[in-house]
Amino acid sequence: MQPIAFHEIWLDQCDAARRIETRFGTDAALDYLVGEKLVNFVEAAMTNAAFARELPRFVSEVRAIFSQEQIKTEITRIERSRCQRSPGHRRPSRAGVATATATEVSRLSVIKELLLAPVLGTA
Repeated sequence: MQPIAFHEIWLDQCDAARRIETRFGTDAALDYLVGEKLVNFVEAAMTNAAFARELPRFVSEVRAIFSQEQIKTEITRIERSRCQRSPGHRRPSRAGVATATATEVSRLSVIKELLLAPVLGTA
């Protein structure tokens, strides 16, 4: 069994976003890459060092594909959709809703900071 090449995951997703943009437009590509794939990647990076090591390069590529203005618009859209979503479908406990919301807010905050930072640095 061959080990997973984590960089191939985000490279494939970035290539797919470019195809989506060509076929369906920038909003669809942003929704796919930032609203779905990057969100999932950040979540995985919080508990998996291999994902965490790849995160800066993934973010850098997203920033190369889309303009800062396009990214700002997508982040605002994600924030609004998260605020408007009703948790009533699953009927979790109040504590579960608060935890899920805090986790989502934290994850989105990390994504926003990474994508909108004036300069990406390395340590």
